[in-house]
Amino acid sequence: MLKLAAVLALVAGPAFAVGLEIDVTGEANGTIKIDLFEDVAPNHVAQITAIANAGDYDNVVFHRVIEGFMAQTGDVENGVVGGNMSRAGTGGSDLGNIKAEFSDKPFDRGVVGMARSQSPDSANSQFFIMFDAGHFLNGQYTVVGEVTEGMDVVDAIKRGQGQSGSVSGTPDVMSAVRVTE
Repeated sequence: MLKLAAVLALVAGPAFAVGLEIDVTGEANGTIKIDLFEDVAPNHVAQITAIANAGDYDNVVFHRVIEGFMAQTGDVENGVVGGNMSRAGTGGSDLGNIKAEFSDKPFDRGVVGMARSQSPDSANSQFFIMFDAGHFLNGQYTVVGEVTEGMDVVDAIKRGQGQSGSVSGTPDVMSAVRVTE
């Protein structure tokens, strides 16, 4: 009987999942809970959790927000409240860039993906949350997780201007980001 229980535990995987809890302040106020996909993008999840555990995502703005598409944040170099907001979206962390971990998970509403430059292997700290499906991103960007609670908070994030989605004035902020298990 114990052997069967051990086999079932192995097949079922770990009893816990890694996630993020993001407290948002600004026009949007509340908490976003994200389940991170360790099995899909282990290197990306490791980097995100390391940055969050270091407190580097705290007080980082949503610098690029496009209606009907996504809200982007995570520039721990240039997107920190009180920093030079004109450069928000151009920086990353002190950690190296991550090789792409593309999967068959589609970019549906609530899916979290890693932002990058033109190089598929240039993701670092920035990520985005989808407002709506964006299947044109499938196989082009790494899916790292999915919102499990707080899509109403995501939907309330202050939108940016024009096609670039750059947020002017006072953007919404990830005031605190915690890793959960």
